[in-house]
Amino acid sequence: MMSVSRRRVLLAKPRSSCAGVERAVRTVEICLERYGPPVYVRKQIVHNVHTVKTLEERGAVFVEETDEVPEGAVVVFSAHGVAPAVRVEAETLNLQTIDATCPLVTKVHREAVRFAADDYDILLIGHESHEEVVGTMGEAPEHIHLVDGPDDVANVRVRDPDRVAWLSQTTLSVDEVLATVAALRRRFPNLLDPPSDDICYATQNRQVAVKEIAADSELVIVVGSANSSNSVRLVEVARERGAAAHLVDHSDNIDESWLDGVATVGLTSGASVPDELVQGVVGWLAERGYDEVTEIEPVTEHMHFALPRELQIPAAPPDQY
Repeated sequence: MMSVSRRRVLLAKPRSSCAGVERAVRTVEICLERYGPPVYVRKQIVHNVHTVKTLEERGAVFVEETDEVPEGAVVVFSAHGVAPAVRVEAETLNLQTIDATCPLVTKVHREAVRFAADDYDILLIGHESHEEVVGTMGEAPEHIHLVDGPDDVANVRVRDPDRVAWLSQTTLSVDEVLATVAALRRRFPNLLDPPSDDICYATQNRQVAVKEIAADSELVIVVGSANSSNSVRLVEVARERGAAAHLVDHSDNIDESWLDGVATVGLTSGASVPDELVQGVVGWLAERGYDEVTEIEPVTEHMHFALPRELQIPAAPPDQY
């Protein structure tokens, strides 16, 4: 490794698990405690290899489709949400369902239902086959058209160009969504916006932080799994800011040659990543001389979501005297 005079790490904050991920993982943990294994989970509860493996070791069974769950069993719906047809199928199979859908994804579903009820064509900005997109489209399939980035805008066909609204997958790059909306508005000047921004607060905050650290880093390491949309976006955002950037599941995936000639390493992680994996990378870098760590916090995060209502324990009645 080429010698550099000063080696440091710029550690992004916020990073790692967001409120929606913490809620979803805790949901599976409580189900295992309350009902005992196996507890079935439709799709990966969150897109992180380490988290899924840890829950599997505790007795969670991950399935791709609802009909793989034995009749009458407990099944948890993942943080990415499901289409109404999945809920109907679960009811048909007499499954006990626990809904761990992130509340911010649920918000997008409700917006889709409302726009469809008003007979709008809905342009959903997102990536085909992503679980969140599949679930949202299932709310109003006859009204929703998928738009995969600015280059896809020319392919959009609607019934009435004056009755068009847009929604977004929550884990996209903020810049990509803004560019896509701008292109859509050029085609549809009366395009209706959602009541509030669809990109989740955690996705936005982590992108703000990675932009800041990438500006001062030759290399940015993003901890996250390859199927995590928000983690992949962090790599793209860092590269757009001129840094070399790589996605790793954990420190074992780092190629030491990436450090050649690098004085400053930026480090962050996706919103579905346990922070212990980030600390593993911090330790790996320290062993190679990058032992000066500065935390960069351009945005403060204090979000918390309540557990699914199925798991909320009623408050105890007041003592009687």
